[in-house]
Amino acid sequence: MISINLSGKVALVTGGKTGIGEGIVALLLDAGANVVSGDLGYEKEFECVSERLTVAQLDVADEVSVDRWINNSLEYFAAVDILVNCAGTSTMDYVVDSSVSDWEKVMAINAKGVFLTSRRVGKIMQQGGKGGRIIQISSQAGKNGYTAMGAYVASKHAVLGLTKTMAKELAKDHILVNAVCPGIVETDMKHRERIEGGLIRGMTADEIYAEDCSQVPLGRIALPEDVANVVLFLASPLASYMTGQAINVTGGMTMN
Repeated sequence: MISINLSGKVALVTGGKTGIGEGIVALLLDAGANVVSGDLGYEKEFECVSERLTVAQLDVADEVSVDRWINNSLEYFAAVDILVNCAGTSTMDYVVDSSVSDWEKVMAINAKGVFLTSRRVGKIMQQGGKGGRIIQISSQAGKNGYTAMGAYVASKHAVLGLTKTMAKELAKDHILVNAVCPGIVETDMKHRERIEGGLIRGMTADEIYAEDCSQVPLGRIALPEDVANVVLFLASPLASYMTGQAINVTGGMTMN
């Protein structure tokens, strides 16, 4: 069995307190990495939880907050080898009924946030001269359209566009930029979406869940660790010849 060892590597993870991000943080720690988890849900600006785990309050849509988070991480660990952009949000409504405020909120977190962190960390990795990995959590919504999720779908398409562009621009510096495209994952956000989507579509949350399951060839909804496993692979030496990719983790729901 192949074991991935990231001992000595420093990984920054946005949205690391819950859901997919929490699973990614746990797996990176298991692989030996030093991890800084940034999330709006943390109360303190920078807090050492253990020798290898630090948590910090982070608003990815705010440039000042992003710079503070990265500067504090550099001061503590002195390097950044891996960036995982997992922070994200969604709103539910038909496009013609959507508010500008919902559109701006989703784009600020899901698209602008990825830009702010990737831009800054990409420059740091360039200056460090040792390469690095930038891993974006997009979605199968970055490849498809979904009813009542226009802002979310648009934001995740933007993430894939940024991923491909940065992969080309940073290849000469041995910085690999890839995206992971999860399908339906059991998280608090997904539970909320089933309730809100059900109200819009005249369905119950249980009916939405059944519909979700029926669309997955493997017959089950993903767990956060299913996504985290692919992130760990991309962060490891096993993925040293991959950049600019958008990898589906959908149980076969999306195959392109």
